[in-house]
Amino acid sequence: MKIHLIAIGGSAMHNLALALHEQGHDVSGSDDEVFEPSRSRLAKKGLLPDTIGWDANRIHSDLDVIVLGMHARKENPELQKALELELPVYSYPEYLYESSKNKTRVVITGSHGKTTITSMILHVLNFHDRDCDYMVGAQLEGFDTMVRLTDHNEFMVIEGDEYLSSPLDPRPKFVHYRPNIALLSGIAWDHYNVFPAFEQYRHQFELLMEYIEAGGQIIYNTDDPEVKDLVESSKQEVKKFPYQTPSYHVANQSFVLETIEGDLELNIFGAHNMNNLEGARWVCSQMGITDEEFYEAIVEFQGASKRMEPLLESANFKVYRDYAHAPSKVRASMQACRETFAEQKIMAVLELHTFSSLNIDFIKQYAGTMDAADTAVVYFNPEVVKHKKLPELDTLSVQEAFGNDRILVVQDSSELQRLVQNERSSHDILVLMSSGNFDGIDWNESLD
Repeated sequence: MKIHLIAIGGSAMHNLALALHEQGHDVSGSDDEVFEPSRSRLAKKGLLPDTIGWDANRIHSDLDVIVLGMHARKENPELQKALELELPVYSYPEYLYESSKNKTRVVITGSHGKTTITSMILHVLNFHDRDCDYMVGAQLEGFDTMVRLTDHNEFMVIEGDEYLSSPLDPRPKFVHYRPNIALLSGIAWDHYNVFPAFEQYRHQFELLMEYIEAGGQIIYNTDDPEVKDLVESSKQEVKKFPYQTPSYHVANQSFVLETIEGDLELNIFGAHNMNNLEGARWVCSQMGITDEEFYEAIVEFQGASKRMEPLLESANFKVYRDYAHAPSKVRASMQACRETFAEQKIMAVLELHTFSSLNIDFIKQYAGTMDAADTAVVYFNPEVVKHKKLPELDTLSVQEAFGNDRILVVQDSSELQRLVQNERSSHDILVLMSSGNFDGIDWNESLD
């Protein structure tokens, strides 16, 4: 087929383009900006648009399908031309469903942990040479692209996002996948710009329950009271399988899982990751993986990209990069560090980068999240606040919102670099938490 992707440069969209190209489709695309690594990966396969920007002339009646990325707007000229020509227009999740509607769809959802759980499942399946289709939001070791589509696999494993499906469709992405097997890891208010009240956010997961296929199942985390209440109060006729954090202990800065197969020393750490692991085990069991096979594989799991990923390490100083940015993720990462490095001094740096995290009405959700650190630093760029058309932030208001008068609030990247360099000698662990890039700071060079 001839398939055109509007907003091809996105993290998910460019992986879809690569997967469709691998399938043998004639793929084209457009975007008004394409950053690395999408740019290089598309160029390598000859899929990078010749010119950057939107052009209605790219859309013609010979195209079979249009896939619309979330980055495009309703008034996008290419989208408008496609609608005029009455071409089939799918959002990203709608197209994934069309490609997997004859498969067993395994959808991993939740405010936190879904990338890691999806990654664990794919790692275990890959370890045992069990092929499946998939879509996951992080680059995994041993995988060329993070979308795989075939005509023959029985299962498709999908990381299911609660965010809006497309500029034309305000429903959450995961409802389009119509899961046969769903996992719900947690519900913690996020995406304040779209869901200004917690009840609106929770409603997205209520919709998830409605869209599970008849006779399907939900695997849910009972350690999260919101998840437990939502699933157990639901009247949907689906099978319900609860899970909770398994038994473990910490020895020599390693997390050790206690199983019927014996104690297993893991490469990941944190109670939240033990909980993620248990959810992944439940899903794998529904896909025909025995516990023995699961444990054999999971001991070699190194973690998803940017999830407490080691960045630098010397004899007396370790640096971790973490994607944590929402309050629940920051709290979990900090607690994991304190439990693992109990006797060591920890410095944590959090960048406020998302719309939610830069909104003073939402920042209060971060209260107490960084208290486990010996030194806590919050960084934000006032220009980003202005760009997002949000009210100005001041350092005192941010400090008060975090509920910790020891927190240092910094607004200049050069000042942040100097602060971290000066504090390095008095700390053993540095954790850099952000969904952004600290305005381009090269931490490898800065801390070398």
